[in-house]
This record gives sequence, structure tokens and C-alpha cells, in this order.
Amino acid sequence: MRARYGVPLTLTAVGAAGLAYAAGFEVRSFRLRRVTVPVLPRGMRPLRVLQVSDIHMVGGQRKKQRWLQSLAGLRPDFVINTGDNLSDPEGVPETLDALGPLMEFPGAYVFGSNDYYGPKLRNPARYLIERAQGRHGLNGNAPAVGVVHNPWEELRDAFDAAGWVGLSNSRGRLKLEGIEIALTGLDDPHIKRDRYAEVAGGPESGADLSLAVVHAPYLRSLDAFTADGYPLVLAGHTHGGQLCIPFYGALVTNCDIDTDRVKGLSTHTAAGRTSYLHVSAGCGTNRYTPVRFACPPEATLLTLTTQG
Repeated sequence: MRARYGVPLTLTAVGAAGLAYAAGFEVRSFRLRRVTVPVLPRGMRPLRVLQVSDIHMVGGQRKKQRWLQSLAGLRPDFVINTGDNLSDPEGVPETLDALGPLMEFPGAYVFGSNDYYGPKLRNPARYLIERAQGRHGLNGNAPAVGVVHNPWEELRDAFDAAGWVGLSNSRGRLKLEGIEIALTGLDDPHIKRDRYAEVAGGPESGADLSLAVVHAPYLRSLDAFTADGYPLVLAGHTHGGQLCIPFYGALVTNCDIDTDRVKGLSTHTAAGRTSYLHVSAGCGTNRYTPVRFACPPEATLLTLTTQG
């Protein structure tokens, strides 16, 4: 019996232990990523930017709420929210409670597909199949039907009331004690809501710094921002791969960006220009796949410094 069943039983035990770790510990093991990006003009003081992404709030996630609230202690110069705040139509009050202390700071936001629509139960293996077939989101897939509509308008109204700037296919500015930041954003490319033609033209004159913001880092958006000359693009969506292989990395990105840039700071080149790209692994998961492995939930404090 040992020779026949010993190995399968061992593998089953290891798999069960890994699942227990992924669902019971790592998914709640919140981390802060710290990154330095040399994009400021000479003479500017450093700027501290807190990026939060992919919260995917579900009712009762008290530890996540407390952790998000605690990030206000970092005292950032401004906050960028790169979308997918919700994973529950009833999650708006808890999302706003979690973000309340951060909304005391200047900020800006874009929305992701899960702000607009509730998640659907699906086989996680489909992400691997879609990657192999070059299909992601609505980009090549059939439109979603029978989906739950989330109350995203309540989020928008609360963010706007706090003074955060909405960047869904629009531009905006933040003023920070004599420094003016110009921001250009897109609605979510994952569900084909991006309209780059409405914001094309590159960095604005008269601003001390221009940044680009989008939820899902699809190549068409990165190409457009980079070709237009933005020094830094901020994105989320990928969950860092969510279920990764130790010492190897992510298997999927849930968009057409390569797995080498699934999270953290990298660069993107288009039309002979190069931009920095920061992709947040986010701090939540789809409510139907509440696990993370070798990819802890995170927010990022980016310190922007002068070039050279």
C-alpha cells in the first residue's frame, strides 16, 4: 500500500498545505513596496506617492480595512488609486471606511472592471487558456452577459467629494504647496472603455510633472502614453500573477503585458521613447478566488526624485 499510494498521498498533503497557506495566511499578509523613480526635473523636492490598487473589498475584511487605514501614517504627498476597489455590490461603505484616512490627502483615481461589474465564478485555468490563445478581458472575448452592476457611482461621488480627481478618459491637476502635478488617465482597457484619443497630446505645459494612470496595463495604452512622452505610468489589475511559482514568478498577467513586468517597477519603450512603468500587485483578490501564493498583497510608496 505504501508503494502504491504513498506518493499521491504526499502530493495531496503538500497541495492541501499550500492551499491552506495561500488562503489562510498569505492573502492577508499585507506588505508595503517601496520604490524610487528618478523622474522629477532638477531642483524639485522629492515627492512621495502612495499607490493603492485592486482592493476588491468584500464585507467583513476587517484586517484589510485596518491596514489600508494605517497607510495614512506614511503621510504621502498624494495618493493614486488604480481601480478595482470592489468585489461585492454591498462593499462600498467598507471601501470608503478603509480609504477614509487616505482621502484626507490629495489624490486621483481610475476605475477598473470590478468597480463597474461584480465578479463571476470562473475556472482559474481559463486564465492560462486565454493567455495561450491571446485573449484577455473583452479584448477578443465575447461581451460579458448577466453580470451584476456595482454601485460605482457612489464611489465616484465620495472620491470627488473628498477632492480626488477622476481620470477616466480625462485629465486633471493636483496642487501641492507650490508644485503642480498634471495627470492623464484612461478608463479600463480590460473592458474596452479606454478612449486615448480624448486625452492624447502628451504632458501639459506649465505643470511641474505629468504622470499617466490606467487600471489595466494593456500594451496599446502603454504604447500611447510612452509615445506621447509621459515619464511614468501607474497601473494595477494583474494582482502580480496572484498564484506564482517560487523562484520562477507569475504564469499569467490577465492582459497582454509580459510576465516579467507583472508587478513592480520596469520600463516601457514605444516610438523611440522610454517611460517608467509601475504595476501594483494590489491588496485584494476576486471574491471567488481568495488565495495568493508567492505574491503577497501590497500597496506601494513611490518616492519620485530628480533625474540624473
